[in-house]
Amino acid sequence: MPPEDPRDALIREQAERIAALEAVVADLRERLAAAERSGSRNSGNSSMPPSSDDLPGRRPPRKQRRAAERAEKKKRGKQPGSPGASMTWEVPDRTEDHYPEGACSCGQDLADAADLGVARSYQQQEVPAAAAERVQHDLHSARCACGKTHVAPRPAGVPDSALSIGPRLRALAVYLVVFQHVPVERCRQLIADVAGAAVSEGFIHSCLARAASLAGEVVALIRALITAAPVAGFDETTLRSGPAGEKKYVHGAFTEEYSAFWLGTRSLDSMAGAGILPGFAGIVVSDRYQNYFSPRWEHIAGNQACLSHLIRDYEDCAESYPGAVWPVQAQRALRGLIRAWHAAREQGLDAIPAGVRDPLEREFRHGVLAGLASVPRVPGPKNSTKQKPGRELLEFCRDRRSDVLLFTEDTTVWPTNNISERGVRPLKTQQKVSGRLASDDVTQDRLDIRGYIDTARKHGRNAMDVLHDLMLGRPWRPPAHAFSP
Repeated sequence: MPPEDPRDALIREQAERIAALEAVVADLRERLAAAERSGSRNSGNSSMPPSSDDLPGRRPPRKQRRAAERAEKKKRGKQPGSPGASMTWEVPDRTEDHYPEGACSCGQDLADAADLGVARSYQQQEVPAAAAERVQHDLHSARCACGKTHVAPRPAGVPDSALSIGPRLRALAVYLVVFQHVPVERCRQLIADVAGAAVSEGFIHSCLARAASLAGEVVALIRALITAAPVAGFDETTLRSGPAGEKKYVHGAFTEEYSAFWLGTRSLDSMAGAGILPGFAGIVVSDRYQNYFSPRWEHIAGNQACLSHLIRDYEDCAESYPGAVWPVQAQRALRGLIRAWHAAREQGLDAIPAGVRDPLEREFRHGVLAGLASVPRVPGPKNSTKQKPGRELLEFCRDRRSDVLLFTEDTTVWPTNNISERGVRPLKTQQKVSGRLASDDVTQDRLDIRGYIDTARKHGRNAMDVLHDLMLGRPWRPPAHAFSP
């Protein structure tokens, strides 16, 4: 028998490989068909290998499906219900005429061509090139018929010095540093590049000090109005201020109309130093930080724990105890109560209707009890024994039920403290951009200005306008109707 040709052996080997691959493909097709027949019942425990998760017909994991649903609901660009901005054809502030230039194909210069009028018009919204003006204020004198001489007074915002910088430029420096979080050195460069005005870092610091001084009475008024409010949110965040190595806290108090900030530590004395909580007689909306529930605040009418914080805490429990039902149950009930609160408030109701409230509260209570049974308490002294994840949260929800569900019986009480979180969030941006602030006094000046601007914006005022009026010595004040609690 003649020896086998090597080429024939190679062909046979390739044919065997092809047959093996066809068998694998057939097996995968059979599994895919079985998965399609079983539908969603077997989607979580299909026998398909992990490498085939992206085959056609395979349902993506639950997290991916939910992420895709959220992305579908919230697409990029303008969101449904948000205010839009569109351009309309209007009477122009100025008109620029443009004429054909160059030479015609016949060789004639188009500068000598006859004007036939406007062929097309285009409108463009533009800002003028900003250039700082040097304004000279001449104070004239006049002699009355009686012989008495009068000299015109200096305009508001003009100090008694031969050379100075105007109030609008001062307001711009404060706006950039405090409201737009621009570091002082970059603020100086920005003013020089955009406005063509050469200012020093010392000038910018002097603007901050002057603005805080002029706004001092309004800041005190804002704190008094928050103290008299029926509901206020309180929150705190860390801030690097003062000597290196020290950590300070910025405390904030907020209503739908007012904002106030103060610098201190995380102690009860520091919280009392702002002068709001000692006399506050309304509802305190906050996270679960124990100092907000202190008996030292003897005048408060009650507490409302932020449900956004609680939902996040239960999410941590869901990660700590995979497969547990009670964290999801508690979250579902709390989210349902938040939606019910919004619906009741839109309808002008004083409370969430009992028919809606009771089933959700029952579901939340059962979730808490199931969690307490699943996560037993570790024996030992309460203040020194570390408990398992979620145990203290569950005990809080059990023992302070009224502090968790107070909003369900009074729609003037917010179920979340989002208004406070939004208020303190810009301070973290300021820290990321500027780093440590060297002086506590300067930091407090910035906080006072921030509260002044935030309060004005809550009343529909433009930040630059109120700062300009402030530098003119005319500080904005909350309207008279807001003075009464």
